[in-house]
Amino acid sequence: MRAQTLLAEPGTYRICTPEGVNLSFQVATVGDRASAFLLDLAIIVLTTLAIGLLAILSGGETGIAFTLVASFLLFNFYFSFFELRWSGMTYGKRQLGLRVIARDGGSLSADMILARNLMRDLEFYLPLTALAAPETLIPQGRGWGVLVGLGWIFVFALMPFFGKYRLRCGDLIAGTMVVREPKTLLLSDLTLERPIGQEEDQTESQEFVFSTQQLNLYGIYELQILEDLFRRHGEGQASKELLNTVCEKIKKKIEWPRSKWNVDTLRFLRSFYKAQRAHLEKKLLFGERKEQKSSKQSP
Repeated sequence: MRAQTLLAEPGTYRICTPEGVNLSFQVATVGDRASAFLLDLAIIVLTTLAIGLLAILSGGETGIAFTLVASFLLFNFYFSFFELRWSGMTYGKRQLGLRVIARDGGSLSADMILARNLMRDLEFYLPLTALAAPETLIPQGRGWGVLVGLGWIFVFALMPFFGKYRLRCGDLIAGTMVVREPKTLLLSDLTLERPIGQEEDQTESQEFVFSTQQLNLYGIYELQILEDLFRRHGEGQASKELLNTVCEKIKKKIEWPRSKWNVDTLRFLRSFYKAQRAHLEKKLLFGERKEQKSSKQSP
């Protein structure tokens, strides 16, 4: 079951996950995307120049060959490498508070990241070459032929200026988009906000024990999904079926022992939330910050 796209205000993108959790994202502006790209491009160029300088100082054809290979890898795989490693973020995107997500609300897969970045040659490097040296692309072209050719190329470069979601050609092909990174602050412990008259079960935290390996599978983003689920449950808007669905997904993800599979859903979710929250707070205390698991996907 795929996520559903909801109607939203201009500049906002909303989806409803298969579990029924509504997520809202602010679409990144063209200016922010351009700034992030230029910052990443500056890193690529400066790194290439530094490698080239070292190659000149070292001398020999081996240094030049290494520089050419490094330049090829940087210009073609820098964006893909960091977006895969940092869940849709490069250094430039991180500094501007941007992130790549899947438009359908599912996982941001390696195929999506590679597809959107392989289109960069057509969207940026080719128009740049056409602007700097058009004869290298259209050696026999003259007059209107050159203008038509250049106009066709620049259509791809200008696509983010059109459309309410400011999608590149690569985004259209890969099914992705760039949004502002939601703030991921740890909120107050919602497991403590129980309905009036309901006492906290002291054995609840002792009944379910989670390993560090299991807790490492989730991050702050998933913790906030659980917080939203607890709020909706407190307001009577989260059905028992929804709670069971989320609980089943978590148990499968963390490989919960089959011998202990039959659990009280709400008690299990509260225990997992408390353990996950304590785990993340400990990591934040030591300077580690895991925003989410490998993709923008609910638990």
